[in-house]
Amino acid sequence: MPIYQAIVLAIVQSLTEFLPVSSTAHLALAPWLLGWKDPGLSFDIALHLGTVVALLGYFFRDWLQLAAQAVGWRAHQSDPELAANPRLLWLLAAATVPVGIAGYAFKSYAEQSWRNPLLMGGMLIGVGLLMYWADRRSQGRRSLADVRVADAMTIGVAQAFAIVPGVSRSGITITAALLRDLNRPAAARFSFLLSTPALLGAAIKESLDVIAAGGIPVEMRSAFIAGAVASALTGWLVIAFFLRFLRRHTLKIFVYYRVVFGIIVIALAMTALRPNAHAGGGNDSTLALWRSGGLRVVDLRAAGLAQPDLLPSR
Repeated sequence: MPIYQAIVLAIVQSLTEFLPVSSTAHLALAPWLLGWKDPGLSFDIALHLGTVVALLGYFFRDWLQLAAQAVGWRAHQSDPELAANPRLLWLLAAATVPVGIAGYAFKSYAEQSWRNPLLMGGMLIGVGLLMYWADRRSQGRRSLADVRVADAMTIGVAQAFAIVPGVSRSGITITAALLRDLNRPAAARFSFLLSTPALLGAAIKESLDVIAAGGIPVEMRSAFIAGAVASALTGWLVIAFFLRFLRRHTLKIFVYYRVVFGIIVIALAMTALRPNAHAGGGNDSTLALWRSGGLRVVDLRAAGLAQPDLLPSR
């Protein structure tokens, strides 16, 4: 994998993971649209590791304070908002449970049948409109100091829906937090703190899978390092920008982007998924396009435009 491709995909990952626009949809479609090969599981790990490093690096002091407060140590209470809620670490832990259950129960769907551009496009639009409604409805009268069990669990359940491609982890959790009347910066901050255990767990599991399969291929190691570093640096900058942006602005620009991008994704999907009347058998309408040489098998699988078991070997 060329280094420039690794860096481009890492930047796409970081931008779309922390901004409420769905990283899964962008990463699934980017290789297909750019004509690149699917980078594979080992590169996914690089992106997740970089994302986790960005989160832990940016919120390092927050995590230290949360851990200290959770065990009754009040020596380092640099953030008064966190200090006013000493149970916040335990609330974050409880709120992480729903996504763990959802990931275990629906992992195969999330990685196969749900990686469909029509579903992605629909989720981009639907969650975007829900985000718009929540942003308009919320009074923003509460901060992290006011988060209670009901708030944490509501946001945690919302995070579980992020396993559906196109939803966006940050988008759906910020939306849920706004519906619980948290202000925008607090909603984003809680969303990022909540995402850290889930992303860290995913990175660890994927790392173990790659190790069990023989480790990172030699030809992927340079791309792995470049992707991880680019993802971490870009992620840190995006987090800082987004939190500052929300102090003065609404989520309207991201709603517009989601709706427009969702329409584009659906339009591309409808173009590729034309009825397969002349393709020569099979129910998968993308086989016609594949057989004509328009898309490679790996592109179809990466983009979710076809079920792998329906594709012929070539």
